[in-house]
Amino acid sequence: MTEEQSQQLIKRAAQAEDVHAGGRLDQIAAQLFPEYSRARLQAWIRQGALRLNGERVKPRAIVQAGAQLQLTARLEPEVSWQAQDIPLNVLFEDKDLLVIDKPAGLVVHPGAGNPAGTLVNALLQHRPSLEQIPRAGIVHRLDKDTSGLLVVAGSLPAHTSLVAQLQRKEVNREYYALVRGVPSGGGCVDAPIGRHPRQRTRMAVVATGGKTAVTHYRISERFANYTALKVELETGRTHQIRVHMAHRGYPLLGDPVYGGRLQLPRGVSDILGDALRAFRRQALHARRLCFEHPVSGEACEFESPIAADLLDLRTVLREEDAPG
Repeated sequence: MTEEQSQQLIKRAAQAEDVHAGGRLDQIAAQLFPEYSRARLQAWIRQGALRLNGERVKPRAIVQAGAQLQLTARLEPEVSWQAQDIPLNVLFEDKDLLVIDKPAGLVVHPGAGNPAGTLVNALLQHRPSLEQIPRAGIVHRLDKDTSGLLVVAGSLPAHTSLVAQLQRKEVNREYYALVRGVPSGGGCVDAPIGRHPRQRTRMAVVATGGKTAVTHYRISERFANYTALKVELETGRTHQIRVHMAHRGYPLLGDPVYGGRLQLPRGVSDILGDALRAFRRQALHARRLCFEHPVSGEACEFESPIAADLLDLRTVLREEDAPG
């Protein structure tokens, strides 16, 4: 057996205690092997890779005190996407996770219209073993034209932990945004997000059928007609910041979907007008990311410098849209 093959083989064993007696096998396995998701453990039970007292049983089999759980599973590819040699800016990497600083313009995940040339294709080239992780380790996303930080799971235990941290709202994600308009102060948008009722490629704040979405924002810098914000996500819905800020009346500069037509303030200078016309993506950068290391438990904090195009736009705003 090669070294790579041995790394793909999982062998674990555990004994059920009195407290486990009477529980379902899949439930007890999730307690005894918490580094793996319950769904994965159920699949291994059905495959016969996770056995009870050496016997192949169903996930709902009842466990008695003293019962032996034996896990022998070989990791199989979870994805079929192709590896591609695409440059990656890896800020941190160990065997359990990677932290990536994503440029604007790079799609995170293959999908309709983007079968290749994505962050996932680059990750599979950088670390082929990610094919054994659901979605190649992607646990949260950034829109194509949002730049900044992403954490990627490098192992199954890390994937389970990071997904759980996101579900418990324990991952802190701070963004830098430039918006149209001047809020009087910071605030919180607590409004459910779902598919737009008529334009199905867009998201929207909806009265019924949406998912809970909460966005916090603070003033970072004021200009005469625009504002720089620090934005923190409490939830992570598709296009959440873009939808919520537009809903509040402060759409992101350059947002082609939720920003509407470019509206220049009266008396705007040619320099600022040209800069705003030339900025063709949403002015959003994932600047800071904090979470608990999925294996060591240590606090992890990463920061990404604001993207150069955003800095250039901010410089123009400071010079050409200075507050009175």
